[in-house]
Amino acid sequence: MSLKVIELNDSGIVVGDKDGIIAQSPGFAFAAEDSLEIGEVAEQKARLQPTNSYNKYWHELSLEPISHGNNIRHFADIAYAQLLDLAKIGQIDSDVIFAVSGNFTRQQLAILLGLAKQCPFTPIGVVNSALAAATAGGRSGSAVYVDIQLHQVVLTKLIILEGELSIDSVIQVPGVGTQNFMDLMMQLTTGLFIQQCRFNPQHNAASEQQLYNELPYWLQQSDGDHGSLMMELKTEGSVHTAKMPRENLISSLNGQYQKINQQIDALTTDHSVRILLNSRMSALPGFIASLRGHSNLEVLDPHIVNAACYEYRDFIISDKEGIHLIDKLPIQAKNTTQLLPPESAEQEHDKEGNQPTHALYSNRALTVDVIDIKNQSRLNGHAAASRAIVMSLPGLPEKLGRIEKRPGGIFLDCWVKEVLLNNNRVSGEQQLKLGDRIQFTKDSEEICLIQVSNAI
Repeated sequence: MSLKVIELNDSGIVVGDKDGIIAQSPGFAFAAEDSLEIGEVAEQKARLQPTNSYNKYWHELSLEPISHGNNIRHFADIAYAQLLDLAKIGQIDSDVIFAVSGNFTRQQLAILLGLAKQCPFTPIGVVNSALAAATAGGRSGSAVYVDIQLHQVVLTKLIILEGELSIDSVIQVPGVGTQNFMDLMMQLTTGLFIQQCRFNPQHNAASEQQLYNELPYWLQQSDGDHGSLMMELKTEGSVHTAKMPRENLISSLNGQYQKINQQIDALTTDHSVRILLNSRMSALPGFIASLRGHSNLEVLDPHIVNAACYEYRDFIISDKEGIHLIDKLPIQAKNTTQLLPPESAEQEHDKEGNQPTHALYSNRALTVDVIDIKNQSRLNGHAAASRAIVMSLPGLPEKLGRIEKRPGGIFLDCWVKEVLLNNNRVSGEQQLKLGDRIQFTKDSEEICLIQVSNAI
């Protein structure tokens, strides 16, 4: 028996313990005859029988009656079924801290705690998940946590006041959740399959579901095909193959990115504000590159909320008066030493703690060590390919440059070739800092220097 943490985000509800994440389940349910299937198995059937599929029960958690039948009275019934499933797969049989997004209403929190008390575990605390995530560091007086759910993006602004990190405001951006992006990408890929091999994968439910299931794996492809994704679907007796240029993919998503970025801009008028991206958010193709002009950017480790709940458990666990939502936490000593006044923020770039840790290109983050930047070059072996960025730029040489970590900092060496560093033309050796953007032509995709924060 031990303390567990449940981070309630319907894109992927996470169960963790003191060692990290131990189970994950998306917010999907599928009514199959007399049973209710939950999580990934339900998601992989959602397109087969849409009327028997549910994925808004956390987003719209309530006790309002629904008329879908299937012996389901309201969305709280499905939420309860998922809590029981999480208890099973996560082996939860003792105390639990819930980390919830700022969009949860008081009524929804009351329903959640009521359901949890009927589960084989004991809820002992509830904390705002953005607050937990932001305790990863305190180099700035404020931060904006960007998280994505199934049906919306939630932006949470946090400020430091009188030694405490607290919630300042929460903005919901509807219609830009993971399901909305999946729908957009499925429309794009369907058009490409029709155009390139006269096959419509959304013509029937089985192939549509296959398209939905395969799309996340296609998005994980490396740059071996010079900026295009190879997509393959198998039907009875046939194999259908199509190619999707990454530029087309990113272009199709930019309209949705603009909706999100407008709200981020409204919360970050002060350039010292940190932007903290949940790992799901940063995985959207081209999203980080869309945040032009924001240099104070961090991609958080997926374990960060779980780790922070353990680190701050003494402040989160409720007293005898009952469970209440924690929306402020003290800045502990190890973080207060990192706090800087605004005028010192520029000097902080020189310190190890504010150095970039990864170079992001085409939705692929490479650890900054020695990264070769190549042009139209096919590398032999996976080990070599994993340490290189491969571009396709006609008219440029095969060797474009190198990013290298040295004792004195991180450097870009582009030799005699002129490149664009933050839209300024440079050549030779240049020292890099967090947020820098590198382009080899005006229209080429950027290499972004980012920081991936480790769990506490």
